[in-house]
Amino acid sequence: MSSKDILVPNIGDFKDVEVIEVLVKAGQKIKKNDSLITIESDKSSVEVPSTSDGIIEKISIKIGDKVSEGDLILTVSEESKTDEKEKPLQESKTKKVKSKTPDPVPSPVVQSTTGVKLASPKVRKFARELGANVTQIQGSQRSGRVTEDDVKRFVKSQVSVNQGKVEPKKYKDEYSHEEFGEIEIKEMPRVKKLSGPQLVRSWTEIPHVTQHDEIDITEMEQFRTSLFDHFTGEKISITPLAFITRAVVNALKDFPNFNCSIDPEKNKIVYKKYFHVGFAVDTPHGLMVPKLRDADQMNIKEIGDELRRVSRECRDLKINKKEFFGGSMTISSLGGIGGTFFTPIINPPEVAILGVGRSFDKLVKKKGQLVNRKILPISLSYDHRIIDGAEGARFCVHLNKSLGKDFAFKLAV
Repeated sequence: MSSKDILVPNIGDFKDVEVIEVLVKAGQKIKKNDSLITIESDKSSVEVPSTSDGIIEKISIKIGDKVSEGDLILTVSEESKTDEKEKPLQESKTKKVKSKTPDPVPSPVVQSTTGVKLASPKVRKFARELGANVTQIQGSQRSGRVTEDDVKRFVKSQVSVNQGKVEPKKYKDEYSHEEFGEIEIKEMPRVKKLSGPQLVRSWTEIPHVTQHDEIDITEMEQFRTSLFDHFTGEKISITPLAFITRAVVNALKDFPNFNCSIDPEKNKIVYKKYFHVGFAVDTPHGLMVPKLRDADQMNIKEIGDELRRVSRECRDLKINKKEFFGGSMTISSLGGIGGTFFTPIINPPEVAILGVGRSFDKLVKKKGQLVNRKILPISLSYDHRIIDGAEGARFCVHLNKSLGKDFAFKLAV
């Protein structure tokens, strides 16, 4: 087998154009003239064909890259003449043995990744003229490509015409609430008015994945409840959230994808070198999510004191608006109220949020005996565009170790 590079050929007035589709994947067998990628300029889109047969070894470009003539697309393995001569002999030997193994299923064509909408320049312009966002339109063609008919159907579903005026389509209940009994109407709290659109944006634009796990915090709780001041002899009260915050910071250091933000306009990832942990505060005015700045530079007691201070400022409405922005990751703890698992919604532009329930006692079998352990239920939601399931599971395992027996005492350092 010999390797061969397949380059972008001379395809006319195409220079520094964007790759909008990658139609193959590594390990796939291709033939000459099979389409490899689709590139798009301001005028048109073109599929680039293969110039050789072979098996793909490595793909060197991805969706969103800019390419010109001569740029490397991928590398294939070609069969040498010696391989071709030996192949009939091998096939004749193989025919003598009847195999019960079914024929392998051919590899599927790789379609466009999440967040990239395929459409020709003409269709994109048509959508802009109608005030539609092409990324929100469901395409009906191959790989989800959007057509003009798709744009028309989308616009029709979003607006209505009233006396010659185009208005957003409004959906009304067939029956009013008061027809079924007594009701009371109140103004929506200001905090909920402000957070509502943000939550809708998060749930509709971010592909959420939530993983649930149980963490054994028996030793951590024994350590936490035994803390006291050596000088005064008084007991030191530190909330479990302080320990959880410290554990999250340590996990963020080892898993930088959890401490980043996605820039969809530029197709870039912003990695943060700071550790500002957000935490949800339940106030009479609604839920607020301030940030604990530079949590990596505090010890456990300092984190606990800062959590109390910021929570008090939120309840008294004395906190600066800027403190609700610029976070690394958020912790939403319901431990003081109750409940176990839930699905916390990511607070953009963050890419992950940790939900914490109320700890409970559980009988666990250890060394052949049933022992009572203190268990903390957690629910980790993350943006699947940047974090996959394996990394999410490793993050949970890291938290388990940080809050478990081996690491509990190190958290206070």
